[in-house]
Amino acid sequence: MLLAIDVGNTRIKYAVFERNTVLEAAFFDKDALVPAVEKILKAHDGITDIVVASVGSLGRDAFGFGKKLHFVTHEDRFPFVNKYATPATLGIDRMVLAAGAVLRFPGQNRLVIDAGTAITYDFVNDRNEYLGGAIAPGIRLRYTALNNYTAKLPLLERTAPQDLIGNSTAESIHSGVVNGVVCEMDGFIDRYRERHPNFIIILTGGDADFLASRLKNTIFAHSNFLLESLNQTFQYQITNG
Repeated sequence: MLLAIDVGNTRIKYAVFERNTVLEAAFFDKDALVPAVEKILKAHDGITDIVVASVGSLGRDAFGFGKKLHFVTHEDRFPFVNKYATPATLGIDRMVLAAGAVLRFPGQNRLVIDAGTAITYDFVNDRNEYLGGAIAPGIRLRYTALNNYTAKLPLLERTAPQDLIGNSTAESIHSGVVNGVVCEMDGFIDRYRERHPNFIIILTGGDADFLASRLKNTIFAHSNFLLESLNQTFQYQITNG
């Protein structure tokens, strides 16, 4: 049994796996790490291994829970050739997502869009070459930036806009943020399609479910794709040493 942990910029997600079956999945705040993990281990006493992907401030030393720990690093074996010009700067989360896309969708071009604090776009071709992608502000960052860098615009929570044309300041903000992200994503997808006509689009991250129905393009939406990719990558590394 495996505990997969994704340490993001704002919170920690986890899933408990029995091979490829998810037994439990949820999230918790970073300051609740120790009691949360101890509770998970108590509830699933069959857990033998913990695999961690961290883009946050928590390092390996934070996960001393008496289980076999695999802390994913750039030195691990991945099922793709990394063509990134600066491979040491490529986020571990992006590498795990790329690995999951390769393992789950073999022989295809894949575009993985992770809609979280930041929105990342990662492209792996049908020859299993990771070519790179893009990084943009996520929905929450856009709301926060409008509040922080203007004199009078309020800080709003993510809300579906009522119409393209916002008839109030609040509605204008919602339209600008949400419709802006949707148009950006559809625009990126269209440009990728011009270069690679046949590819699968995987949408994941905290805002995946919110955005999925708003995109014009056909996608595979899975908010926990990174955790499943962690599980698959762990199994791949065990098998391929």
